[in-house]
Amino acid sequence: MYYLWVFLIGGLVCMLGQVLIIYTNITSARILVTFVLIGVLLEAFGIFDPISEFAKAGINVPIIGFGASLAKGAIGAVRARGIVGAFTGGLEATAGGIAAAVLFAFIFALIFKSKTKS
Repeated sequence: MYYLWVFLIGGLVCMLGQVLIIYTNITSARILVTFVLIGVLLEAFGIFDPISEFAKAGINVPIIGFGASLAKGAIGAVRARGIVGAFTGGLEATAGGIAAAVLFAFIFALIFKSKTKS
């Protein structure tokens, strides 16, 4: 049952993004930013953790989880270091994921040849 809920909730998040791409004039980049902001807001209002306990990877793996991690890091750093933590905490909390994304992007750029979209 655990895997079913993860699949359904993660699929629902991805389906929402796809519906927005198909039926609106919103660009993919703006949808991505919107999902990050949703994660930030859910974390800021303390709603993300209860959803995460139920949905597990279904909500943590999509970009919404990245937004929540940014917010959680910033909130924790503000409590520890003051206002400077608002600028550094989010990056500290997500540095591993960002570094992995850059590394894998570089590797795939070496392996595959990019083509201009026609």
